[in-house]
This record gives sequence, C-alpha cells and structure tokens, in this order.
Amino acid sequence: MTEVRPSRLQSFPISWFAVVMGMTGFTIAWHRAEGLLGISWKPSPILLGLTIIGFVALLMLYLAKVMKYPCAVKAEFAHPVKLNFFPTISIGLILLSIALLPYNGAVSLILWSIGATLHLGFTLYVLSAWLHQTHFEVAHINPAWFIPIVGNILVPIAGVQHASVEISWFFFSIGLVFWLVLLTIIFYRMFFHQPLPAKLLPTLFILIAPPAVGFISWFQLVGEVNAFGRVLYYVAIFLTLMLITQASRFLRLEFFLSWWAYSFPMAAMTIATFVMYEELQLVFFKGLGVLLLGLLTVLIAVLLGKTAQAVQRRAICIEE
Repeated sequence: MTEVRPSRLQSFPISWFAVVMGMTGFTIAWHRAEGLLGISWKPSPILLGLTIIGFVALLMLYLAKVMKYPCAVKAEFAHPVKLNFFPTISIGLILLSIALLPYNGAVSLILWSIGATLHLGFTLYVLSAWLHQTHFEVAHINPAWFIPIVGNILVPIAGVQHASVEISWFFFSIGLVFWLVLLTIIFYRMFFHQPLPAKLLPTLFILIAPPAVGFISWFQLVGEVNAFGRVLYYVAIFLTLMLITQASRFLRLEFFLSWWAYSFPMAAMTIATFVMYEELQLVFFKGLGVLLLGLLTVLIAVLLGKTAQAVQRRAICIEE
C-alpha cells in the first residue's frame, strides 16, 4: 500500500512566526542605525515592507491550517514546546507596531492594541496550562518558554507612546518577574538534566532577549540609562559573549527552523547597544553597535538563504 503523507499545510509549524520576530528586529535595528550613524542609504523601509508581507502571508497560511486541520492546531497547542511559539504571533504584532511608529502612529496604535491584548490572553492561557498540566516534564523546558510570559516586556517600547504609562508598567512587571522565575528553572534544567536536543540548541540565544529588551523597555519607561538599566544591559552583554564563544558548537548544527532563534535576540542586543551609544556618547558603544549590526546582517542573510534552500528541498513543513 502507498503511504499517505500529511499535507505540507497540515505540518505547517507555528514556529514560522519566529521569522517575523527576527526580520522585524532586524528592521528596527537598521532604522535606529540610519538615524544615529547618519547613513544616507536607508534599507529599513524596504525591510519593513518585506516583513509586513511575510507576516501577512504566514498568517494567511496558518489561518488556512486552522480551518482545514483544526486537530493539528489543537495538537500544537497541547505540545510542551510548540505551545510556546503561538505568542510569536502577538509579539510579531507588537514588534510591527514599534517598527511602524515612526511612519504611521495610527496604524502602530492599532497593531499595538491588538498585539498587547492578544499577548495578555496568551500569557494567561499558557500560565494556566503550565499550572494545571499533567504531561510536562523538566526535559521539555527550554528557553522558548520565555516567549509567552517574558514577551510582555516588549509592550512598553511603543506602549509609552500609545496609552497610559501604567499599562506599560503592568506588562513590564509581568515580563521582568517571570524572566527571573523561568531563568532559574531553565538553568536548573540545563545544569542537572540532559543537554538540549540539537534541534532546540539555537533557542539558547533566547536567553539574551529578556535583559536586552528589558533594558530598552526600562529606558522607555524611565527616560535615562540608570543603574538598573545598566544591570540589564550588561547581563545581556555577558550572555551574548557566553554564547558567541560557543559559536563552533552552533555552526556544526544541521539547519532547522529553530535557527531563527538566533535572530531576534541579536537584533535586540544591537538596538540596546545603539541606545547606550545615543545616551552615553561613548565611542565603544558606537563601535560595538556597528559590529553587532554587521553580524546581524550576515546572520539574517544566512538564515534567509538556508530557509529558502530548506523550503526548496521540502525539508520544512514535514511530519515530525
């Protein structure tokens, strides 16, 4: 008998939306660099347009999956790893609202409102699932677990422009406290249990995102680089150094869609460094920001190339 394979749409993973996070972070990093470094050629509007098109295309594909294969979507919602990627949709909306803020405040407000509300819903749902779960184990925990809860820390970046600052403090507080809680659990899992499987190893870069984004949000809330902001920034720098010194380990990995976990944290680190340079005017931060932007640009080019090759080989959207 001929084996019946699931359609590619049925196997379309929710983790595709991590691409939107990476591309939006890349866009924001270039926009920040253009103004700060006086770059005459401005790629960020082009990148923003491509990112919006990509987000809409992915959203349409996933909605088609929801309508045609609801059981497959339900299975992803029940999966201890895949569940944590559903909030990448709301984070994508929040990031697009940040990227669009310099161009269209009204559209930015709409996307921010939808994204923040949706993300709060995901946060409550995922936290409830964690509290009342019956099948999750320590081995399931990985840095992707930061996404649903700690993702709240993104809201103030555009939120201070769109609503009462108290709303931004609400979301920031959730993200900051649960970052510390989950960081402890994740390090416990990595120190005392089996190493992460190769497919999830790139998610270690997600460790960089909470303190880097937290620094940017804290700056938006208080308007200065103060002592606590420096703590967040330098923790992010240390984690970046820790992971970059293990580059050979990551370079040996086979390509998976999880490689996109490299992108947004590196973009956040780049943006945070440009904020440090803009506020402190130290040449070191300017040089570091340019270096990180160069690395980020190469990284995004590699990720796009690898992803295109994987799609062409039909190595993505297959049954796991």
